Amino acid sequence: MANNAFGIDLGTNNIKIYCRNDDNIMVEKNMIAIESRNNILFAYGDSAFEMYEKAPSNIHISYPLSNGVIADIHNMEQLVKFFITDLQKGSVKPADFLIAVPTDVTDVEKRAFYDLLKDANVKAKRITVVEKAVADGLGLEIDVKNSQGVLVVNVGYETTEISILSLGGIVLSRLIKAGGLKFDEAIRAAVRREFSLIIGGKTAESVKISLKELEEEGRGAVVYGRDIVTGLPVEREIPTKLVDESLEEHFNTIIDNVKVILERTPPELAADIYRHGIYLTGGASQVSHLAERLAAGTGLKVNEAENPINSVAMGLAKIIKDENYRSVTSTIEGMSK
Repeated sequence: MANNAFGIDLGTNNIKIYCRNDDNIMVEKNMIAIESRNNILFAYGDSAFEMYEKAPSNIHISYPLSNGVIADIHNMEQLVKFFITDLQKGSVKPADFLIAVPTDVTDVEKRAFYDLLKDANVKAKRITVVEKAVADGLGLEIDVKNSQGVLVVNVGYETTEISILSLGGIVLSRLIKAGGLKFDEAIRAAVRREFSLIIGGKTAESVKISLKELEEEGRGAVVYGRDIVTGLPVEREIPTKLVDESLEEHFNTIIDNVKVILERTPPELAADIYRHGIYLTGGASQVSHLAERLAAGTGLKVNEAENPINSVAMGLAKIIKDENYRSVTSTIEGMSK
């Protein structure tokens, strides 16, 4: 084993990297800004996100991941190399890498995660992969290696992964295109329809994040945008009820797909799930009312993760630190090509 090891969870919105030497998890926006005229790196991570929706046309800002899989391998390689270099204080040293991969994607898409680390010039001595849902379970303090059935629902930025775990593997999995981005788009559409106001994606995300607090305080969400009629910048207060209603359709999509997985679950595992409930995690799982709607829609108890953004990275950390969990990982040779 190398002196150091990294556990990488590539999210569409955030990249989470666990470093064994520091025993810390770095969380940064999975974004890159390129000065397009000369194809020069302008910014990456949180710095690139600060420029998002504000940059001039010659600076192209993008997410290298789309719907949970790598869409731009070159930019993703650059990002990984810069983040690993930052974590190693400026000089890349040999290390082992463990990377989480989604389950319900093609073998070619899974292999891209392995090839990313192999080609990113990060001096990877050994690269192993683990199913994201299994790492999620470990991060949620679930003993995934025993025979109990566990239902994990990870609501991410562009996708929601619904998985049933047992004996260290995945019995059933479903990846759907519903998540935080859809929630943001629904809020933007509702504000445009009701107030003739165009707001940015960052503003919609801010409203979504603060929704619970606003409801507790009985206040509306104050937003700034461009009036469609006059074309001028204006301020409006958006009632939280409008935001709630705009999110309902996407909540129902997630609930319906959870039900589909439950209908296909073997009876013995279904009994375990009934006893333990659903484990809800992922950055977008914190949206107000999602947990209670999921509980009402399925009739099951919903266990919310204490640290939903980092649950996969925490699981990777557990695998790196405890050799008993190495059996849930595989090298790329173990995967079909």
